[in-house]
Amino acid sequence: MSSTVPETRLFAPATIRGLTLRNRLFLAPMCQYALNDRDGLANDWQLTHLGARAAGGFSLVITEATAVAPEGRISAEDVGLWSAEHEDRLARVVDFVQSQGAAAGVQLAHAGAKAGTEPWLPGYRGASLSAEQGGWQTFSPAGINPVSNLAPSTAMSRDQIQDSVGDWVAAAQRADRAGFDVLQIHAAHGYLIHQFLTPVTNQRTDDYGGNFDGRTRYLREIVAGIRDVWPEHKPLMIRFSGSDWVEGSWSIEDTSAVLNHLPGVDMVDVSSGGIGDVYTGPKPGPGYQLPLATRIKTDHPDLFVSGVGSITSGLQAEEALQETGIDALSIGRAALRNPNFPVEAAAELGFAKPDLPYAAQYWRATWPRNPQPVS
Repeated sequence: MSSTVPETRLFAPATIRGLTLRNRLFLAPMCQYALNDRDGLANDWQLTHLGARAAGGFSLVITEATAVAPEGRISAEDVGLWSAEHEDRLARVVDFVQSQGAAAGVQLAHAGAKAGTEPWLPGYRGASLSAEQGGWQTFSPAGINPVSNLAPSTAMSRDQIQDSVGDWVAAAQRADRAGFDVLQIHAAHGYLIHQFLTPVTNQRTDDYGGNFDGRTRYLREIVAGIRDVWPEHKPLMIRFSGSDWVEGSWSIEDTSAVLNHLPGVDMVDVSSGGIGDVYTGPKPGPGYQLPLATRIKTDHPDLFVSGVGSITSGLQAEEALQETGIDALSIGRAALRNPNFPVEAAAELGFAKPDLPYAAQYWRATWPRNPQPVS
């Protein structure tokens, strides 16, 4: 960078294990529901959607929730990573993302009782589909669903739990072969790992339930299994719901506590919610979830912590990092509206050519625009 580049936290590089990120703006994983073939195979939508955000300047581009098993898909239109063919399809996306200077991240996920739902139908969104509609039998820790509009789920046997841990590990190996730089474990938003963590949905009486140690066992086994096969130079990340905002459910204190028992985790992304029918947390607005990430950074200063929460401008993003002390921001809906969010954030903060994180093919459109008339 030139000597005229402003000093910002947002556009300072960051190194985690063997990976250096060009800035502190991550593309948050967001479901796309774009697979009409219902086979879990990434298609041109994933290439276009993720590739555009890589070209738009994000430092880490994370896939939508990518199911470790067919029954773990949130909907039949979701991406999966349970076979070599899925691996090959995602490798194409990884190659393009990396060619644009971004790191490629994969969010591995299992929806548990929240699987087999309908994402689009008005008045039906998030509800379970029947078998006739293309749904399937879902599984959960104890047959207790995190929200009420779901079909009955089946309590997992111990063998099924162990098989499920194996699915996560096998998917991590495929993610490595596909070339991903970062692996994020989805432990948030009421999906299967989260269903194990909270006593609201985990009322098992064996060693996968009951007290804190039992309820966190499934996650701890997944982390240990993945870290054994995930290369030493690649960061391992977890996304948590820092709080459910539900009395007696998972809390920010629980989130902080479990991180003491997850050796090998380098990065934590802190969101919230997913258990219960009614949202009772802070009023949504710019940075409304960032206090949760701040708490985790305060308790675990050696972890790389990213936060989320309706950040819509470069100035908001820079102020958020300065005020909270966290390390990065995951941008969701604002990135759906604008794939060039990092470029415009950099311009807003005073960067100019050639220091904007823009794809070379688009430089004629970068800021500041040429004030001289074109003859």
